[in-house]
Parts: sequence; structure tokens; C-alpha cells
Amino acid sequence: MSFGGYDAFDDPYCYKGTETLKNKLRLRDAATLESFELEMTTLRAKEPLPAGKFDPAHYRRVHRHLFQDVYSWAGKYRTVWTSKGGNSFCYPANIASSMDKVFALLARSGALTTDRREQFTSGIAGFLGELNAIHPFREENGRSQLSFIALIGARTGFHFDFARIERDWFLPAMIASFAGDLEPLTRELSKLLRS
Repeated sequence: MSFGGYDAFDDPYCYKGTETLKNKLRLRDAATLESFELEMTTLRAKEPLPAGKFDPAHYRRVHRHLFQDVYSWAGKYRTVWTSKGGNSFCYPANIASSMDKVFALLARSGALTTDRREQFTSGIAGFLGELNAIHPFREENGRSQLSFIALIGARTGFHFDFARIERDWFLPAMIASFAGDLEPLTRELSKLLRS
């Protein structure tokens, strides 16, 4: 059974018999929910994102900030198994420890402190690829990922211009990173950096 583009079983996040995620307005129509979510997250994205130590708790606060008006579980790790396109994401019981590891990887990469463009994009690509494979939230991992790396970019002086994302290239690069090939993602992230 597929829920919101994800494969899941007996999904407690959805209204029974539907693929519509339970939400604060109790909207049952998926298209209406999608419009409401877009409107609210666009408004929240215009506000300053939460400050923090660039750790798992900070990442959860970013997700909560963006989706707090829509979902009661915003900022909380998912409790169900999910997959997409035949690729399984991290099992719920392993999310917390996997998040600790991926943020340790980010720190070791030097991406948070470097002034070298190549080291920054390489470190962010590795972090983003691993973070995407974990998929810690039930929904809206992608938007949270991009918002978070934008915060990292602002801190380090490597600012991203996500208006330039080309989905036909970026999405396959994310899929390749799931299989361990970070070169396409590194290339795509480099193209998104403002000169």
C-alpha cells in the first residue's frame, strides 16, 4: 500500500482507509491538505529558522518550525517503516542513533568550518545523502533537508540559491546518493551555490 508516495503498512499517520495524513485541521481531501501545507510552510519559511548547534535536536526544531501548523508530529521522528521507489529508509528504532552518526559525519567533514568550496559541497553532499537515507520524519523530509543546509550555508558563507534547482537533475542525484554515489549530488549542490 502506498501513502503519500511512500510505501507503508497500516499507517497510523493517515486517516483510516485513505492516504491523507492526519492533520491539525482534520482535512480529509489530499489536494486541500497539500494546498494548506504549502501555504503554511511558505509563511513559516519566511520567518527566521530556529538557531542551534547543527545537531539532531536543531534539525528536529527546523522541521517543527516549518510544519507546526499542519501536523501534530512535526519535529518528531517517525514511528513507522517507510520506503520509496523500492528503497527502504531507516527502521524507526534506529533513527535516533543514525541521526547522531550522520551529524557526527557532518562535523568530521569540515563543512561547518571550511572556507573551501569543494570541501563544503563534498561534506554537504555526504551529509545530505545519509540524511535522506534515514528519512527521519513521516513526511516533508526534503523541504527540511534543504532548509537545514541553507542554514549551514548561511553560517559558512556558502549561500544556496534553491530557485535554481533543476528537478530533472537534482532528484536523480539524490537517488544516486542513496546508492552511495555522491558525485552527481556534489555537482548539483555546487551549481546551486551563489558565486
